[in-house]
Amino acid sequence: MKTWYKSFIISIAAMFLFMVTLPQNIKAEEDVLNIEADAAILVEAETGKILYQKNIDAVLGIASMTKMMTEYLLLEAIHEGRVKWDQEYAVSEYVYQISQKRDLSNVPLRKDGKYTVRELYEAMAIYSANGATVAIAEIVGGSETNFVKMMNEKAKELGLKDYKFVNATGLNNKDLGGLHPAGSGDNEENVMSARAVATLAYHLYHEFPEILETASIPRKYFREGTDDQIKMDNWNWMLSGLVAAYEGVDGIKTGYTEFAGYCFTGTAERNGMRFITVVMNAKTNGKGTHLSRFEQTRKMLDYAFSNYTVQQLYPKGYITKKHETVAVKKGKEKEVAIATKQPLSLVIKRGEEKKYKPVVVIEKETLTAPVKKGQKVGYMYVKYEGTDYGYLTKEGEKVEIVTKRAVEKANGFVLAMRAIGELFSDIWNGASNAMKGLF
Repeated sequence: MKTWYKSFIISIAAMFLFMVTLPQNIKAEEDVLNIEADAAILVEAETGKILYQKNIDAVLGIASMTKMMTEYLLLEAIHEGRVKWDQEYAVSEYVYQISQKRDLSNVPLRKDGKYTVRELYEAMAIYSANGATVAIAEIVGGSETNFVKMMNEKAKELGLKDYKFVNATGLNNKDLGGLHPAGSGDNEENVMSARAVATLAYHLYHEFPEILETASIPRKYFREGTDDQIKMDNWNWMLSGLVAAYEGVDGIKTGYTEFAGYCFTGTAERNGMRFITVVMNAKTNGKGTHLSRFEQTRKMLDYAFSNYTVQQLYPKGYITKKHETVAVKKGKEKEVAIATKQPLSLVIKRGEEKKYKPVVVIEKETLTAPVKKGQKVGYMYVKYEGTDYGYLTKEGEKVEIVTKRAVEKANGFVLAMRAIGELFSDIWNGASNAMKGLF
């Protein structure tokens, strides 16, 4: 009896030890890239497909990656005609004071100076100039306080989760000399999750791709040829010609504060493939430096470009054998052929083509004539038979399924004869079933 009891206790102890250590082992195995950062994410830019993730829903400091939202709202205002590139801005006392702080990233602005929106935008996008950023907030929102409200509203509109904007720059409010936006705390800072940052970058790239024209400039002079000329070296050292240059990198935004650590939202394109990366509080060998965020980004981009390829898995006009037609009521024909409206291309891991299977979703199994050619009846997407992290957006990568031709409505005589035929068919079927019951 004692031997049985001793064995039972040992078994329970072993099971408990296994349960305690298993989650840690799984976590270690999942972080296949060993990214040294509090959070990181790798995304295929065209579809929003997540290829790698680490702690992506933790809410962390974002520092000057904040300026991507400021850029979004400015570019939106430009596209809508509310703001023009060549319009001039007269410097407010608040912007003047912030711009004179050389311990922060800045281009000093004259108190009596006037600057175009494009000048201020380039200073923000290339040099992360904080005074210029607040100036843009005043141009678009009237005041930074109102602009911060716009930032939070836009984040909600874009479907972001896990975020809070308290200023337009990403600085800690204590650096704003007591002039920080109303309603925010004296020492507050902007926060987001890596997933939310990547989603913002995804929308910024898709809706305003011209962002990369400025983000990719490695160096430029502010007010070149004047007494106010200042050299602006891009803080994104992965750009061509800079310290950590990486082929294909052309954006987007770095960030650093003591609270947030070294952060970077990057993007790179090679051979028709583009990826978006985010690292937050990046380190190398346990230490955070200017280079650490680029070293961790390089790991993700190397992995992406070495292991993935974009392929057309299914051509336009494809459909599975189980879903070749849908029924048509009151039409000259009783069914109509359907197929995909566009080809379905996807970023896939090399050598795993057979792990991707088509999934057809028919939303309208019966149509009523008249039916138009190209009428949507559903959609098709691809399911990956492996570890799947999903997409940044709910839609993911899917293509519409549409009718291949039109079906005209049948005339009254045909519909009447068809109804009579269906009536007699129902009577016959009913009688047949009754006879079966008798025998």
